Amino acid sequence: MNDSQTLKTAVSIETLGSARSKSPPSLANPNVSWLSWQRSLGIAFAVVTQLVFFWTALSLFFFLRDGSSIAGNAFVANVLLAIFFAWPHSLLLVPSIQKRLKQHIPAGLIGCVHCLATCISLLVLFAFWTRTSGSLWVLTGSGAVLMQVGFYASWLGLFYSLYWTGFGYQTGATQAWYWFRRLPPPIRKFEGRGAFRYMRHPVYLSFLGLIWFTPIMTWDHVALTLIWTLYIFLGSYFKDRRMMHYLGNAYREYANRVPGYPLIGFGPMGRLPLELSTEMVPTNQGPLRP
Repeated sequence: MNDSQTLKTAVSIETLGSARSKSPPSLANPNVSWLSWQRSLGIAFAVVTQLVFFWTALSLFFFLRDGSSIAGNAFVANVLLAIFFAWPHSLLLVPSIQKRLKQHIPAGLIGCVHCLATCISLLVLFAFWTRTSGSLWVLTGSGAVLMQVGFYASWLGLFYSLYWTGFGYQTGATQAWYWFRRLPPPIRKFEGRGAFRYMRHPVYLSFLGLIWFTPIMTWDHVALTLIWTLYIFLGSYFKDRRMMHYLGNAYREYANRVPGYPLIGFGPMGRLPLELSTEMVPTNQGPLRP
């Protein structure tokens, strides 16, 4: 090798080293190698999130059906736990927080972050919730059977509605799978299919059934039901705002045709006039979350 070739090789090595020093590998870097520890960490995070989700869903089923096994009268603590559930997920929707997350976490794993935060807040609630004495109602016989049928039907309705929204998008599995394959996630086109042909929020309606259909409404369950019902209606309102912001006229026309909930023909949960729906569009409402 002559002096000229040696000089070129040295310059190339120096340039490569300088570029690497300026752009160190990180989890958010799409050029991270397939077997790097950062990428392995991301894959492990996605897998753990799905396992935690299924455990949380199973725990939620038994918690809402049977109530807490811990007896006590910590009514105020229960109220705080019910309110706490709403905070992590809502905070993660704040645009400034989303921007910071994307500086350190790949966009394909953001859905897993949302899912895991919601699961952790629910698991904390299950662990510390106490069953208070006294009940608003205690149903037996056919009344109890009807409540139980409504409860199980609500679970079926929930999974049916999630199927139409894309179940994998709710848990972050779909986005993580495309990130793992180094492919951009498919563009999600809004289509009013299934239950969405008759109402805008079938997922939320199903969840309302989970908390209202119970043969024994203890006072701690009353607190949980009232707080979560308020949260669900507020979530419905802000979801409409986000959908209008990101989908524009397509969702405005849909909201003008389809009510938010059945039998509600007025207010923000009814059919929205096109003029009103235009006014509801915010300037910056964060990412689209079905």
